Amino acid sequence: MKMKNLTNALIITACVVAAYLVFYMVLGAEGNFTDPKSGQVDMHIPQNALGMIFTGGPLVGLLIACILLAITYTVERMLSIGKASGSGDMHAFGKNVVGLVSKGDYTAAIQQCDAQKGSLANVLRSAAERFKSAENDGSLNVEQKIGDVQRAIDENMNLETPLLEKNLVIISSVASLSTMIGLLGTTVGMIRAFQALGAGGTVSAQQLSIGISEALYNTAGGLIAAVLAIAAFNFFTTKVDNFVYTMDEIILDLMETLSIKLGSKQ
Repeated sequence: MKMKNLTNALIITACVVAAYLVFYMVLGAEGNFTDPKSGQVDMHIPQNALGMIFTGGPLVGLLIACILLAITYTVERMLSIGKASGSGDMHAFGKNVVGLVSKGDYTAAIQQCDAQKGSLANVLRSAAERFKSAENDGSLNVEQKIGDVQRAIDENMNLETPLLEKNLVIISSVASLSTMIGLLGTTVGMIRAFQALGAGGTVSAQQLSIGISEALYNTAGGLIAAVLAIAAFNFFTTKVDNFVYTMDEIILDLMETLSIKLGSKQ
């Protein structure tokens, strides 16, 4: 758990640092402001889109970090769930293992699990190994043998399921926080725009445009980060639910096969 928290802290820190490097060194580069030929650099007069985004203020850096986090954890979840799926089709693999167990060929079933790898393979492997040792144990009745196998399955499911759901809470948090950060930036920008309007004397069109730009770019950044995070969260939540349902379906098939196998020996 500590290693997991440390890893996430490092990833979040790296994304924030990278985001502010982009904000100050790319968006805030001198070439993005005023006419380079004039030899004057006024950081308040953007000359291109990058400079305009920079006028959104420091909160834009946080929004860039949110976008980076959404992308990073989306890639991480894709790789992790792909690894958990194993090397082949889960339905075909599960059907094959159940068939081998029904024939009593536990060694082949375990070898299939070793070749497949992934979450389902780990669960089925533990079930096959436990049933292999309990099947001919005269000190156990049928119910105890089935219960022993079920406990092995439950123990492994409790280990595998959290791995499938890991970091989804971070993606969900990014969706919520990016919306709030974008709203805060919008509010700050509008305050600046109204201050320019309310100042005595001539209204500064430059200050007014900066305030409006800050509001709009923060709104856009918050929406982009939120859309990415919400789409990723919904996609992976559905994918994990389908994954767990498939595992439960195959495990139920295995348990029915084991019950029939033990019942035939009575």
